Amino acid sequence: MIKILTIIGARPQIIKAAAISRAISKEFSGKIKEFIVHTGQHYDDNMSNVFFEELGIPKPSYNLNIGSGLHGEQTARMIEGIEELLLKEKPDYLLLYGDTNSTLSGAIAASKLNIHIVHVEAGLRSYNRKMPEEINRIVCDHLSSLLFSPTKSGFQNLVNEGFNSANKAPFSPDNSGVFHCGDIMYDNSLHFVDLASKKSNILVENGLATSEYVLATIHRDHNTDIPENLTSIFDALITISKQLKVVLPIHPRTEKMLQSSEHKKLLRKINESKNLFLIPPVSFLDMIQLEKNSSLIITDSGGVQKESYFFNKPCIVLRPETEWIEILETGKAKLVSADYKKILTAFDNLINMEQSEFPKIFGDGKAAEFICETLIGNS
Repeated sequence: MIKILTIIGARPQIIKAAAISRAISKEFSGKIKEFIVHTGQHYDDNMSNVFFEELGIPKPSYNLNIGSGLHGEQTARMIEGIEELLLKEKPDYLLLYGDTNSTLSGAIAASKLNIHIVHVEAGLRSYNRKMPEEINRIVCDHLSSLLFSPTKSGFQNLVNEGFNSANKAPFSPDNSGVFHCGDIMYDNSLHFVDLASKKSNILVENGLATSEYVLATIHRDHNTDIPENLTSIFDALITISKQLKVVLPIHPRTEKMLQSSEHKKLLRKINESKNLFLIPPVSFLDMIQLEKNSSLIITDSGGVQKESYFFNKPCIVLRPETEWIEILETGKAKLVSADYKKILTAFDNLINMEQSEFPKIFGDGKAAEFICETLIGNS
């Protein structure tokens, strides 16, 4: 029996973990035992706890209750807590997702104790090291024994950085196994789309009709913490809302910034806008429903970029670069950063774009099964 300790901390990681946990429960329960550790990086109930109930994810065996803080402080506290649990549980593998401080902390703690690290979403690069996420994902990749990339470009990034795709098991930090496996979030979207249609009332509650609104999300510090960027983005959303309703589930960081004294004028403009709706954070099923029924998505979230593609929706990316370059290459997404004019130009181009096929670039919906089978084969 393989013993896995899974680290989650941010809302997207909770959702991603659902795919692996579901695969273990359905197909590998006799071969894999999973313990989930929640670092508490996202501590708002609407941003965390609701997902365990809604998605049927096993409740965490441990919660470190770290909460927010400066990067160094938060990471240090996580390393300390994770190290203690690794010494106690002695897992065969530490399973990490994505690029958060929880990911970085788990990688550092496990590497010091010579515990094999499994990185899901390996190889993704924005090539912008000013982003904390870029540092986190690079460090985690180069400490991992098994690296699972959701895209061909991510796999190629790893090869370009010196990983040998010809390595054979048993895998270790000095003999890493790299794999292109598809995206576990695509697994989840396929699994939960029908459930979302049945359980979510988000459209009715907000008076929304299919294809008659734009969905927006904003949470990255580059957009929220730089006043001119936040103002530029919201000015663009207000302009777009004069043509089509805009719905924005508000992230706690974004809400905090809008409530600050320097954004009094902006907040007044938002409140006066008749078709820009700021709503509380939504559950994953509600988010799927909002994405699936929108006409277009505007976001700075890596996960939402992908989900827009899963549901055949064009996407405006509020960042100067993206890890998901395949989406850009299909022409279904545009990079605009926080530039007011670029946002509006992209909107005009994408909203009027003829609907065409979205090529399958994120696998076959069975990435979680592939990951589990690979772990078993390496043990």
